[in-house]
Amino acid sequence: MKVLVIGGGGREHALAWKLAQSPNVQRVYVAPGNGGTQRDAHLFNVPMTDVQALRAWAQVEHIGLTVVGPEAPLAAGVVDEFRAHGLRIFGPTRAAAQLESSKAFSKAFMKRHSIPTAAYDTFTDPKAAHDYIDRMGAPIVVKADGLAAGKGVVVAQTLQEAHEAVDFMLLDNTLGVSHNADPSGLVVPRVVIEEFLQGEEASFIVLCDGKSVLALATSQDHKRLHDGDQGPNTGGMGAYSPAPVVTPEVHARAMREIIWPTVRGMAQDGVPYTGFLYAGLMIDAQGAPKTLEFNCRMGDPETQPIMMRLKTDLLDVMLAATEVDPNGESTGALDRMDLEWDRRWALGVVMAASGYPLNPRKGDAIAGLPQDQQDAMVFHAGTLFEADQLVTSGGRVLCVTVLGDTIKQAQQRAYELAKGVHFDGMQYRQDIGHRALKN
Repeated sequence: MKVLVIGGGGREHALAWKLAQSPNVQRVYVAPGNGGTQRDAHLFNVPMTDVQALRAWAQVEHIGLTVVGPEAPLAAGVVDEFRAHGLRIFGPTRAAAQLESSKAFSKAFMKRHSIPTAAYDTFTDPKAAHDYIDRMGAPIVVKADGLAAGKGVVVAQTLQEAHEAVDFMLLDNTLGVSHNADPSGLVVPRVVIEEFLQGEEASFIVLCDGKSVLALATSQDHKRLHDGDQGPNTGGMGAYSPAPVVTPEVHARAMREIIWPTVRGMAQDGVPYTGFLYAGLMIDAQGAPKTLEFNCRMGDPETQPIMMRLKTDLLDVMLAATEVDPNGESTGALDRMDLEWDRRWALGVVMAASGYPLNPRKGDAIAGLPQDQQDAMVFHAGTLFEADQLVTSGGRVLCVTVLGDTIKQAQQRAYELAKGVHFDGMQYRQDIGHRALKN
C-alpha cells in the first residue's frame, strides 16, 4: 500500500518513520515534508500543500491511506475533500476540527456537555477584554480563538502581560493568528480569557473512529522556552513518555469525564469525531483532570517519543481507524485493536532556532547529526536542503529523541546526542523530563 502523510514538521517525520516500518507499506510520501524526510531513503517528499491538488495527486498515485498531521489542512477541510472522492483518510472533518480551530467553539462545546474545564469568557472588543482582566486579576490565561501554530496561548502572570496579550491578538496580531469568521463570513479577531488552573499538565492523546476510542501512551510536553518552565510559551521544547502524573486513576477519570463525553457529544451534535484527539489536561493535587484545550491532531513534540515507544504496526491501527461499512459508516474497528508499548522511557529534546518563538532565524547550516537508530532518532521539523546543505527553515528545528531504561538514562542519552549537533544560535532546554525525575 502507498501511504501519504500530510505535513512538514517533526510530528509528521515521526509518523512517516513509523509507518514506513510496516511490511505492508510499499511507499510513504510526505507532503510537503522537510529536510529530514528528504534525507531518509524510505520516505519521499511531495512539494505540495494545496488541498485539492493533493487530493488529485493522491487519486493519480492510488494512495491507499492518508494520515493528516497538522491542524491547518484539517481546518481547511482536507478530510472532507478526500472523502468526497472516495479516498481513505484519517483525521477529523472541518466541522469536527473546530474543537481546535476555534477556542470559542471548543469552550462552548465543553460547557454544553459538562466537560470539566476552566471558567472563561469570550471577547471581540478589546476594551471589554481589558475590563474583564482588571476585574478578574492575574494570573490569567489569554487564548487566541483561531489557529496560531501552538503559540496562541499566553499564561499571564501579571495584569500587564495579560493586557499586552489581548492587544497582540486583537489589535496587532503579532502572533500571526488565523482568525475565524463569524456566521456572516466576516473575519473577526476574538480571544478567550479564562481562569488560571493550578496543577501539573499532561498530554492525553487518543485515536477515534467516530464510535470507538483507543488511548495512546501518556506523555508530557514542556511548553516554556527556558529551564524551570520559565519564559514565553512555545509550540513545545521537549516531551517524554510515559507521564507519571497520569496514574491509572487519572487515566480512568480522563476517559470517563473528558474523552468519552467529547466523542459522544460530537456525535450527539451531528459531527462524529474521527482522527487523533489531544486533550491537554491540568491535573490538580487531588488527581482531578480539567481540559486546558483540545487539539485535533497528535501533539508535537509528544508524537516523537510516543512513536519511539509504539511496537504495534501503525498501519494496522490506521486501517482499523478508517474502516467503514458499505454505507460509509464507521465499523468501530478500533475496539478490536490493542497497542503494545516498549517498556522503556522515551524522551525528546527540541533544538530551536535563534529568535524562537517570535522571530526565528532561518538559513543556518546544520552539522553533527548522528546516525539514525531504532532507539535514537533525530526527527526534523524546521529543516530543508539548500545546495546540498541542510539548513534551518523554522522555529523548532530538530527533536533529538531516544529510549532509555529509566527517565534519567533517556535524559542523559538525549543530551549526549544533542551536544554533537550544531547550528548558529541554537537554543534548547537542559531540563526536559525534570517533573518525572521528581516523581
